[in-house]
Amino acid sequence: MDKGYGTLYLVATPIGNLEDITYRAVRILSEVDLIAAEDTRHTLKLLNHLQIKKPLISYHDNNRLTRADELAERLKNGENIALVSDAGMPAISDPGEELVKKCAEEGIRVTVVPGCTAALSGLIVSGLPTRRFAFEGFLPQKRSERIKRLKELAGEERTLIFYEGPHRLKAMLADVLEVFGERRCALARELTKLHEEVQRGNLSELLEKLETNPPRGEYVVIVSGAEPEDKKTSSALPGMGVEELVRYYQEQGLSRMDAMKQAAKDLGVSKRDVYQSLNR
Repeated sequence: MDKGYGTLYLVATPIGNLEDITYRAVRILSEVDLIAAEDTRHTLKLLNHLQIKKPLISYHDNNRLTRADELAERLKNGENIALVSDAGMPAISDPGEELVKKCAEEGIRVTVVPGCTAALSGLIVSGLPTRRFAFEGFLPQKRSERIKRLKELAGEERTLIFYEGPHRLKAMLADVLEVFGERRCALARELTKLHEEVQRGNLSELLEKLETNPPRGEYVVIVSGAEPEDKKTSSALPGMGVEELVRYYQEQGLSRMDAMKQAAKDLGVSKRDVYQSLNR
């Protein structure tokens, strides 16, 4: 691979707390010839904090195709370049993916300077299973496309990780609830910052809280995976009456009201029928 080419360094930057920058990241940012940044103004603040002076070039979603060609040429000419996002690992839900692909195709060395990532930080504080998980990033903005994607994910048994902004969070969670049914969920925001917050509960409970406490900031949304099919058929439904079903879902963590809703759905009756049956 050594053709006199430079190296592309994928450098993780803090997701909030500037103390999370690594010694190696500081060294690499100090040594490279050029830093390609999602937002040069944002990255300049970090560099000023670290007392690093290096040329900056923008690399974002709107210019990623033409800029990738330019950066690849500079790497071929022997320059070493660091790629950073505004926060966390570049190339995750980030246009850096395009540049890495191009470098891989053209035999340019790519290496990683690991560090923070919002997705994994959110997952490990969520209280949900971490052994197996799937990262989805941002769901489509258009509701019809979002619903379609959620239907494709409905049977996924691994813990699911999403990103979402404050303006679409409630609509996104409402769609997740509609397609998945009631699930455990965690909403993580301001991770590593002074006002770090992790809200945990059922989807319906978190939606209700957001009505009185509007979303602020960017969120990592962690949703529990689907129950395995064999567990669904062997435990919840066969031979269970209304009372048993409601009790079963309450034991799974649902509120009594949500357990009644789920029981009604399983039995193909109205929630009113379930309520009347329980109060005879």
